[in-house]
Amino acid sequence: MSANVLVTRRIPDESIGMLDAACGVVDVNPHDRAMTRGEFLEAVRGRDGLLCLLTEDIDDEVLDISPGLKGIAMYAVGYNNVDVDACTRRGIPVTNTPDVLTDTTADIAWALIFATARRVAEGDRFVRQGRFAGWGPLLMLGSDVTGKTLGIIGAGRIGTATARRAAGFSMPIVYTSRSRSEAMERLGARYLPMDDLLRESDFVSLHVPLTPETTHLIGARELDLMKPTAYLINTTRGPVVDEKALVQALREGAIAGAGLDVFEREPELQPGLSDLENVVMLPHIGSGTVATRIRMGNMAAANLIAMVSGEDPPNCVNPEWKQYRT
Repeated sequence: MSANVLVTRRIPDESIGMLDAACGVVDVNPHDRAMTRGEFLEAVRGRDGLLCLLTEDIDDEVLDISPGLKGIAMYAVGYNNVDVDACTRRGIPVTNTPDVLTDTTADIAWALIFATARRVAEGDRFVRQGRFAGWGPLLMLGSDVTGKTLGIIGAGRIGTATARRAAGFSMPIVYTSRSRSEAMERLGARYLPMDDLLRESDFVSLHVPLTPETTHLIGARELDLMKPTAYLINTTRGPVVDEKALVQALREGAIAGAGLDVFEREPELQPGLSDLENVVMLPHIGSGTVATRIRMGNMAAANLIAMVSGEDPPNCVNPEWKQYRT
């Protein structure tokens, strides 16, 4: 098969090897950073296939300069960076990498739950700065996790996996979602409207896709509904939270703390966020294990190979594309 494909960021060598073996030309972004828009537009011109990340916006401009594009493979579960409708109208399938990062991302949500409640990152800084002078009964007291109420917003795969882990800590679980979830309720989770969930939860963990409806789903009003002893955990998409309102809530003690793996204008931070001790911040590593990133890369590569070969891709998010393929 002769196909000319672009990979917009270095992914695991095993996955690149799959593409090299199946395609005629495989060009990989040589920089250890996201491409600028200009670099991306130049590189994508005339390609048969594209394997990209959330950092690349796929819109009419991109599609116009790549009229021979046979498929777009996302190296991610999310695909809010892609104008899927525009792709569908042009007969271009779009794929993602579902389920391979479910447990890994649920694990990082729990890492943030413990890190925020027990002040792990703050304690690490305290010791490294030479400020630890010995044990004391009131030294760096945190909050309990066991027995506290876990609120899950979004009852998809990752939200359900996060809730499943709560059983080991005897945590009551409440959840809210667009529809009732049998999987959540088999775990003993109780459905609540979002406002009630915010009022009742000790930990609120976000697991919704980024859409116009979920942008700033958590803002000043919602933060004000939370307990002053509660923690907000975000491992989904940064813009789901109004970061400016979050900084104010953390600064004023409206909530006890936050654990963030994603940011509203990533990689930029809202001014004042990094000055706060009651927030734990990670550099978007929710899926960041060796095994998971290899599985993601191999799935994305397999998706792309299928598309440039004219086959139905296994993880297509717009099956309607076939109606428009000429």
